[in-house]
Amino acid sequence: MPILEVIALDARDAEAAQEGGAHRLELVADMAADGLTPSVATFTEVRKATDLPIRVMLRDQNGFAPKDLRQLRRTAAELREAGATEFVLGFLDAEGEIDEGVTLNLVAELEGCAWTFHRALDNSTDVRRGWRTVAGLGCDTVLAAGHRKGVEAGREILKELVNAQPPTLLVGGGLQPHHVGELLEAGITAFHVGSAVRPGGWDEPVDQASVRQWINRLV
Repeated sequence: MPILEVIALDARDAEAAQEGGAHRLELVADMAADGLTPSVATFTEVRKATDLPIRVMLRDQNGFAPKDLRQLRRTAAELREAGATEFVLGFLDAEGEIDEGVTLNLVAELEGCAWTFHRALDNSTDVRRGWRTVAGLGCDTVLAAGHRKGVEAGREILKELVNAQPPTLLVGGGLQPHHVGELLEAGITAFHVGSAVRPGGWDEPVDQASVRQWINRLV
């Protein structure tokens, strides 16, 4: 069965996403910076509010390089101590290639945890080459649109990547309802939404009815 992952910023979002039928949450802070690491306190509140799996973002500044890798590792350890078992991360080097060294350095703090390599892939020099690199890093999921401009521009690449499993391809980034049928037909079974389930924008909470509409599109 296809799954739907919903971006959550707080416990209210988590509750609405679960009530709407979402299968998993991506927990972030500060969408003005495209999603940064939430506080341990926020994670704890969300964990109490839902029994959905929660993938926690590990990203400390806008862009695809860490601001302070040592601090990011400490934060990851604190989140693990608080009960986090799933994460989201991904980095590029100055040339726009997948930064294996930095990624694996942080992953060393996550032994035994499931994790997603996020849309840094879409912003890499070559998405297809980047996929092959990412596939060897140990993640079980890659969040991608296939192109830095989003799903509309990356649809054909997504259709290629889904046949290159593992890892699981989670499609998100400008995903629209009219994309779903084509992507399902191509064999894609995991979808990721954020603003698409917030009719009022990022200043308003996740809308339960919007989540349910997405779930209905996947069945």
